[in-house]
Amino acid sequence: MNSILKTARITGILILIMAVIAPFGMLYVPSTLIVPGDATTTATNVMASESLFRLAIVSDSVVFLIEIALCALLYVLLKPVSKTLALVATFARLAMTILQGINLLNHFFALLLLSGAGYLTVFAPDQLHALVLLFLNAHESVVLIWGLAFALHLLVSGYLVYKSGYLPKWVGDLLIIAALCYFIQSFGNILFPQYKELFATIGLLSIVEIALPLWLLIKGVDTAEWAKRTLASA
Repeated sequence: MNSILKTARITGILILIMAVIAPFGMLYVPSTLIVPGDATTTATNVMASESLFRLAIVSDSVVFLIEIALCALLYVLLKPVSKTLALVATFARLAMTILQGINLLNHFFALLLLSGAGYLTVFAPDQLHALVLLFLNAHESVVLIWGLAFALHLLVSGYLVYKSGYLPKWVGDLLIIAALCYFIQSFGNILFPQYKELFATIGLLSIVEIALPLWLLIKGVDTAEWAKRTLASA
């Protein structure tokens, strides 16, 4: 019983830590350095603030590592409801995590292009700047892809939480709402990129997913019901 409570609270803490760290690399730094459509200014900003850009990579890397742990922890919490669906949720989050890790390469490619290495002299400055912006835009596009995997994770997790009996149904409802927001944001941007700001606003509504880590940290789980569901699924 103490073990599952500890797992629940560790899960809550890790998600909240990630929620604090992630906006720095995913939102603040890109909005500070990247000027949409202006390759030269963007490249100049990155070179002038290379330490900030590298710190954003570190921030994203920490998120990536935390996500690996969360895949296992959330599976342990949700498998008493349905091992099959818990695996679906886990694999969806793991797929997201892998995409996040691979996506870091786009930022490293941008740094390599701006490194001043001798072999890059075959490119004119304007060409280098255009390639830098290309890789930064590619990074943003991959976010839409891993957002779909995360939406699937939240959708299935929300259903499992709702059916669990050892976590509140309303937390499951909020996870499902968050999943729909991510689906709308990603598919909306893919289909109708001209409405990017609208879909970004809808995406912000996914903040309701914070209900799960807060509940896990403060309340944990109903250990008696968790044990009952665990025995029933054995």
